Parts: sequence; C-alpha cells; structure tokens
Amino acid sequence: MLGNPDQVILWQYGIVKINATLAFTWVVMVLLAGGSYMITRRLSVDAPISKGQNLLEVIVGYMNRQIHEVSQKEPERYLPFIGSLFLFIFFANLLAVVPGYMPPTGSLSTTTALALSVFIAVPFFGIFQVGLWEYVKQYCRPNIFMLPFNIIGEFSRTLALAVRLYGNIMSGTVIAGILLSITPLFFPILMQILGLLTGAIQAYIFSILAMVYIVSATARSRSN
Repeated sequence: MLGNPDQVILWQYGIVKINATLAFTWVVMVLLAGGSYMITRRLSVDAPISKGQNLLEVIVGYMNRQIHEVSQKEPERYLPFIGSLFLFIFFANLLAVVPGYMPPTGSLSTTTALALSVFIAVPFFGIFQVGLWEYVKQYCRPNIFMLPFNIIGEFSRTLALAVRLYGNIMSGTVIAGILLSITPLFFPILMQILGLLTGAIQAYIFSILAMVYIVSATARSRSN
C-alpha cells in the first residue's frame, strides 16, 4: 500500500475521521508500550537474564553511548525523550514490511508533530539547566535587534526537521512504487531491505539532530 497515509480513510462517522496515519500511529504506540511492559515486568539483576532483558540492555546501552558522545554529559536526563523519539520513528518505519501497513512517518502531520516536540524540548531542557533568564538572554545576543532573527531561526530549524523526515520517507515510498510497477518480480525484496535501512538511518539522524539542538541551546547559554 503506497501513498500518503493522510489520504486513506479507514473509518468515518460524520465529521470524525480515522485515517491511516492516526490508526498506524496507535498501532506503533501500542506495540511499543506492550513490548516495554512485557520485557520490563520481570527485570533481574541476577544471571542468567532473559533474552528480552538482554536485548533491552543492549538498546539502552547503545542509546546512552550515543547521547553521551553528542552531549558529553550524563545521558540519563535525555534518554527518555531521545530514546522515545528514536524507537517510535524506527519501529514506525520497520513495520513497513507488514503488508497493508503505511508508515505514519510518511505523513507531514506526524513529522511536524515530532519536530514540534523537539521544538518544545529545546527550551525545556535549556531552562531546566541554566534558568529562564539565562536561556532567554541568548536570543538577544549580540544585541536586542537579533531577537526576531533568532526566533525565526528556531522555527525554521523545526520546519527543516519535519520536512527532512517526511521527504526522505515519502521519496523512498515513491521510488519503491515506481520500481515495483516496472519489475514487480525482482525488486520487492531488495526494496524492503533498503527501506528498512533507510528507516533506521532516518530514526538515528532525527534523534541525533534533536540531541544536538538541545545541547547547543544549553551550550550557548552557558558560554554567553
């Protein structure tokens, strides 16, 4: 199933509509929440540990290392937010191997919501670490006349995040559709593999950029 998931209406009653974007977003959320519960309900510090716990520790350890390399700070403060972003985008793209599934990240509304969450998280972490006044002052540097330009820069950065993720996912979908229509017997497996790889890379890039934006906001506040 190819195309924009916003345009696929799965259920409608009057003005209330549930499109593929909303439905498959719920599916990803339920799978992540259910999987997290199943893995974490019986955590153990004694060997041997379950395969699920071992996988969880590998994933969390990898994310901790990546966050620390970017921020040069203890990752525990950022892990819940950055980790949630990565896992949601990764699994939203990974499930594209399931027939009939449409990645919600192929919708501009989803990528905009993800970008807006980063837009809100940047001042949240910045204010939490350096205080409201110190964080606000950075928008007036080097002088008060830079205030509107710095604010516009924040909005443009958020827009760039949304469009980048949406464009990459949708371009991959369009290319896959063209190739499958030309040679339907040869390309399906190859495109599935490339699609999974692209989805993982996009989840990684989006999460790393979010971390960079958060850290840079704090660094600017402290250096001024």
